[in-house]
Amino acid sequence: MAITIKTEDDIRKMRVAGRLAAEVLEMIKPHVVPGVSTGELDRLCHEHITVKQDAISACLGYHGFPKSVCISVNDVVCHGIPDNEKILKNGDIVNIDVTVIKDGFHGDTSAMFIAGTPSIQAERLCKVTQESLYLALRMVRPGIRLRTLGAAIQKFVEGHDYSVVRDYCGHGIGEGFHEEPQVLHYDGDDGGVVLKKGMAFTIEPMVNTGDYRIRTMKDGWTVKTKDHGLSAQYEHTLVVTDDGCEIMTLRNDEEGTLSRILIA
Repeated sequence: MAITIKTEDDIRKMRVAGRLAAEVLEMIKPHVVPGVSTGELDRLCHEHITVKQDAISACLGYHGFPKSVCISVNDVVCHGIPDNEKILKNGDIVNIDVTVIKDGFHGDTSAMFIAGTPSIQAERLCKVTQESLYLALRMVRPGIRLRTLGAAIQKFVEGHDYSVVRDYCGHGIGEGFHEEPQVLHYDGDDGGVVLKKGMAFTIEPMVNTGDYRIRTMKDGWTVKTKDHGLSAQYEHTLVVTDDGCEIMTLRNDEEGTLSRILIA
């Protein structure tokens, strides 16, 4: 397993890419309302990335993915393809997953949005999913086993009677979109990886209201819960520091609950 340790110059570039990715989510938030199409949301994100930020969408064309961001609604776990015919309804929960490339480095992040008024169940699912991510972020520091992050996420999520998707994971990131290591969100084999200063990766738990099993649709991309239950996901890109981590994709609306520089 070849894990790349980032240089100070790499980290500076990742800060920029991460901030840009976070800005896309900040920009799109007021547009996620009942009556808008996911295709329109994708168009707004694409324009913001390519025109305003003079950056590149890593998703567009990646292994043939046809759009600039992934938009996953309700029982869609991940990789939802934006569509002009997919119109958001009141109460829909929506994950928007953005990856920006700037100066050769990637910033990858996602967040949940709610169109209109959420159900109590949907709001609770989103809250628990975000808290599971924050729990893991606060644990990151040099010297700990990677698998302890996934074990903590799994314990927290299952303690709320939800389940963690097993088939998708976080990943190393930098000049590559998906680098080593794989970051599991449950207690599984981590290949013996111990965190070191300069490691960069994403944590991105996908949490279901019901069973953790999933199914892939005929388009080859869209992944849904097998039991049709709701699914939520939050994601951040981070770099391990001397005594914690730096979150590259922190949004302004998170600064009251989370610091960009975390000390474990």
